[in-house]
Amino acid sequence: MLHSDSPVLAEEDSATAAPLTTPAGLQPVAALRRRRIAMLALNLVSCAGFAAALARILGAGGWDAIDVALFACCLLALPWTVLGFWNAVIGFGLLRAGPRGLAAAAPFAAAGDRPDPPRLRTAIVMTLRNEEPERAFARLRLVQESLDRTGHGGWFSFHVLSDTDAPALIAREEAAFAAWRAALAGARAARLHYRRRAENAGFKAGNLQEFCARADEELMLPLDADSLMTGEAILRLVRIAQAHPRIGILQGLVVAAPAVSPFARLFQFGMRHGMRPYTIAMAWWTGECGPFWGHNALVRIAPFAEHCRLPALGPGRLGGSILSHDQVEAVLMRRAGYEVRVLPVETGSFEENPPTLLDHLARDARWCQGNLQYVRLLRLPGLLPVSRFQLVWAILMFLGAPATALALLLLPLRLLDLPAETPTDLAAALYLGWLGLVLAPKYAGYADALLGGAAAHGGLPRFLAGIVAETVFSFLLYGIAMVRLSLFVAGLLVDRRVTWAGQRRQAAGLSVLAACRGLPDVVLFGTALCGGLALLAPGLLPWLWPLLLGPLAAIPLAVLTASPRLGLWMARHRLCAVPEEIGPVPEIQAMRAGSDPALVGRPT
Repeated sequence: MLHSDSPVLAEEDSATAAPLTTPAGLQPVAALRRRRIAMLALNLVSCAGFAAALARILGAGGWDAIDVALFACCLLALPWTVLGFWNAVIGFGLLRAGPRGLAAAAPFAAAGDRPDPPRLRTAIVMTLRNEEPERAFARLRLVQESLDRTGHGGWFSFHVLSDTDAPALIAREEAAFAAWRAALAGARAARLHYRRRAENAGFKAGNLQEFCARADEELMLPLDADSLMTGEAILRLVRIAQAHPRIGILQGLVVAAPAVSPFARLFQFGMRHGMRPYTIAMAWWTGECGPFWGHNALVRIAPFAEHCRLPALGPGRLGGSILSHDQVEAVLMRRAGYEVRVLPVETGSFEENPPTLLDHLARDARWCQGNLQYVRLLRLPGLLPVSRFQLVWAILMFLGAPATALALLLLPLRLLDLPAETPTDLAAALYLGWLGLVLAPKYAGYADALLGGAAAHGGLPRFLAGIVAETVFSFLLYGIAMVRLSLFVAGLLVDRRVTWAGQRRQAAGLSVLAACRGLPDVVLFGTALCGGLALLAPGLLPWLWPLLLGPLAAIPLAVLTASPRLGLWMARHRLCAVPEEIGPVPEIQAMRAGSDPALVGRPT
């Protein structure tokens, strides 16, 4: 499974014959089909095994409505976890195979290592919506300076596309842009552009489409307000795009920049290690139907403008403008005959994670609503099977949480009349197996890092301590997010929706009062469920602590993980450190030097 497929030229036996290779001629279609069939088989067999064991447990003594509901909830929550496990297994093998594994997953990657100069003009585009403009502009200036150091900066223009509607922030944006432009001269200043829309039509996707309609450049690189990329990382994407004109979207693997917020440090430590095996495995079997995350990616402007305009959803609970636009744009680009690829390599592409638990939950709610809107897009004509699967998969990503929460609510009712013949040993094994599947992607990444040496993460003792801390944190966060997303999905049923707003990026602490105001529903749910289990089956509580402790401890966890003092202690002791802290790249050093050294503000 780890051998690389030799690229062959795209050809057809006749005008109506199916293509033998992907549009860019990178891989035989038959080889990708075999990989996808293998992944499908692995997942179906695994899900069938879990389902059979679950049916034996729930069917002991006969089936009733509660058994059926529990069975349905568990099956709904299972596929995302099972695919994560198999991505972890395959991704670990690809990572350990080194260059051979990368060639199998990303046969286009070698083009990025050639010393070819740019031949296509590229627009670096940052979209803003009520953000802190000084921080955003500082990152964009670092991108410009990094590109200039490569000697190819003249091929890149810089565009700030604002949807800001707060008067004070508008004034600050305009002042920050004017100061940036005044600090430059001649052609460098002429390559800077700022535009603010009076209306936020279509949110970020609408802003980008308006830009593409009038752009003179061939490529664009969308950046978020917290994005940072090195010049060499951008040039690598440009070289690949030049070598393969039928790649319409080339997504770079985005990793978190060093953070001081304890929440961000813990979250990014697990996410970074989980994303490496997960992404390279997804690249291996999705091939030319890859993901688009909306930023830190190279986009071919002409086909994007022509084919990737988002469809109108109309009125209704999941109507309005599409919030999670990126994956829809990816499937539309693939439908138009262009490849969508991800480069599964950590190469100078950074973002920032939410600094507090409350900020993370707010972002998750927006993503949840956006992904659930895909229900109305599943019947789009002309989509490839893998593209349609990706939309389904994005929906399942946020249905697993309410399914798990509902199963926990039904569990006390089942325990009221538990048949004596119920195979409790099998139930325990199945539950522990599911927890193992949940951890698999991160632990595959941890294992790969350990085999490669832990020096890049502060040394073995600190790395192992980080794994323990992140594992505990991840279960606490899972329980909290499960409850909040379940309540949010319930709210969508009565048309309670979120809107697109600015995000808080900088760590500033969180007061106990703010945490109490932001998390009462989570704490009440956890308390009620634990009370019910304590009355009906106290022996079950120790088994369920990984899912239930988070909601109970949500308020102190939110305050603690927002503490700048704790974050500085973790950074000083390199707990949950990322490689850029141990050996910082110049752009990261400059970003950190330009920030408040303590990153301490008044608690909200």
